[in-house]
Amino acid sequence: MKQVKTKPSSKIKAGSRRKKSEAHIPYAKPALRSEAFARALIDAKTCLNSSETLEELFNEAAKKAVAVARDPFKEYWPYLQTMLRLVRAHHRGEYGQVPHDALLWVVAALNYLIDPFDLIPDKTPFLGFVDDATVIEFVADRTRQTLDDFMTWETSGGC
Repeated sequence: MKQVKTKPSSKIKAGSRRKKSEAHIPYAKPALRSEAFARALIDAKTCLNSSETLEELFNEAAKKAVAVARDPFKEYWPYLQTMLRLVRAHHRGEYGQVPHDALLWVVAALNYLIDPFDLIPDKTPFLGFVDDATVIEFVADRTRQTLDDFMTWETSGGC
């Protein structure tokens, strides 16, 4: 007797399923897989172990934020500003409710921002800060609750 072959109920190919799921992985963005971002994470650990280094990072990142165009950062520009204020308040001992992991990510994002030789060098016309904005967006999404809690603390008078 001849056996009848049945077709799978799903016509979606395995390769297309993988591509769709990879599109939602934030690390799929080149800036987040770059050596520059890995370096920024390593440097962030060093910064958190040295009050002086953290202060230097804040100062450099604040200067850079004043100098860069806001356009690449779009709606994440306020979160970049919040990251700066959070690091300053933490460094001064004014705000201590930030989880260590969230602070590590924020400091890494600021390290990436000040690195002129990251994935796309900052001097590259029109594109120089696109990768920086991608990292800020990723870190803001990853630490959103921490950043929102900090903004609530700020608006309540820092109590």
